[in-house]
Amino acid sequence: MPVGVQPHLIEDVQMSNVLRPALSLIVLMSLITGVAYPLVVTGVAQVAFPAQANGSLVYDASGKVRGSALIAQSFTGDEWFQSRPSAGAFATVASGASNFAPSNPALATRVKEDAAKLANASQEPIPMALLTTSGSGLDPHLSPEAVAWQAGRVAAARQLPLDKVQALIDANTQRPLIGPPVVNVLALNMSLNQLPSAPRNAQL
Repeated sequence: MPVGVQPHLIEDVQMSNVLRPALSLIVLMSLITGVAYPLVVTGVAQVAFPAQANGSLVYDASGKVRGSALIAQSFTGDEWFQSRPSAGAFATVASGASNFAPSNPALATRVKEDAAKLANASQEPIPMALLTTSGSGLDPHLSPEAVAWQAGRVAAARQLPLDKVQALIDANTQRPLIGPPVVNVLALNMSLNQLPSAPRNAQL
């Protein structure tokens, strides 16, 4: 220890030598990870994937936003293809599953109620996807089979040939590289509403 130097002064200098680089690193990393990185990623996304970066919004012919291709909506009326049930009533804040056990009477009641609402759509057995909720409650897709099951009801409500409705389903069927084919219900209903025979009261 140098002559005449108090021990506590040496300790203060040593502490300062430790804290200064530590605090500098915290500030630097905060700027990099909290400011620079998000700005770079956002900028690249806006240039390379603008539609996806802004929520995969779906627009109608007039340019009005009708929803997102990533989030299911509730459709009512025989003239629309209906989405999967939602445990959270299609609310994004309350998204999620009901977590009811198979033995829970509330689950059985909900399934029976949904089945009753769909009973007049077809004489065929109701596809399971139309009676069960997804994990998020906001799955925007249905299987082509679950959509085709509703085709007869939609065709009758819109006074369209069944084969024309089925052709529209085929045109909106997505076939990903991995996974089964799916149909985005919002996109299908948007396409359906572009047909000349769309009822005047059929508004998304």
